[in-house]
Amino acid sequence: MSTPPGTSLPPTARATADAIVAAAERLRTAAATSTPCAPVRDLIGTGDVAAAYDVQERIVADRIAAGASVVGRKIGLTSPAVQQQQLGVDQPDFGVLFDDMRCPEAGPIPLSRLLQPKVEAEIAFVLAHDLVDGPLDDAQIRAAVDYAVAALEIVDSRIAGWDITFGDTVADNGSSGLFVLGADRRTLDSFDPVAAQMQMLVDDTEVSTGTGAACLGDPLRALAWLARTAREFGRPLRAGQVILSGALGPMAVIDSAGTVRADITGLGSVTATFTQE
Repeated sequence: MSTPPGTSLPPTARATADAIVAAAERLRTAAATSTPCAPVRDLIGTGDVAAAYDVQERIVADRIAAGASVVGRKIGLTSPAVQQQQLGVDQPDFGVLFDDMRCPEAGPIPLSRLLQPKVEAEIAFVLAHDLVDGPLDDAQIRAAVDYAVAALEIVDSRIAGWDITFGDTVADNGSSGLFVLGADRRTLDSFDPVAAQMQMLVDDTEVSTGTGAACLGDPLRALAWLARTAREFGRPLRAGQVILSGALGPMAVIDSAGTVRADITGLGSVTATFTQE
């Protein structure tokens, strides 16, 4: 007997292979047609984390087969308040970044590329070394970072109205969208991520503030979590990859043309300009 749309499988139920295929197809169709879809929790449940990542993996494999290249990862749900109050979980999640998700600061971002965009300011780390072997302790994580840079992540959801649970957002590649990196690069010898102060503005109006500590207590802690988790999944982090480490403050909805700028102490600023084209 099928589960009615809009409800979830019981927490103890395991999603079937057919359900995982169906969930991936629902999300792919939403992306291809620019039409938000119903949540996928009626197919894979809310608590089957493995199934949610299986859906994500199918979507990622399809993107790669179509010619996209993986350039990094994004970490989501790094705020305890978001984890507990909004989704009722106690862990972050991750998604995959593709080459066509990166937008230059100088270029406009057409809103037509997105469905339900929101933007958040983050610290991005670019890796100098693989994080494959070893203890993945604090010293190894720090040593693997080539530099840090200010970033804007434009999150998006294929699921209508952002009606998501943990399983929904994981399956939807971590509610990924686009990202923009700033120009200033800082090594960890000259920049302390946890001490960073962030201010984000939309058309010169402040919409968000925060600190490095808002990201799992320290953005490097988020990077360490991702490194261990990615290795467990058999997809370890590699040199040259961009890692979006998580929001430093509340996200802002983008529903019209305008310019978003985030200022992060020690990293300078990063800007994204949205257009109606």
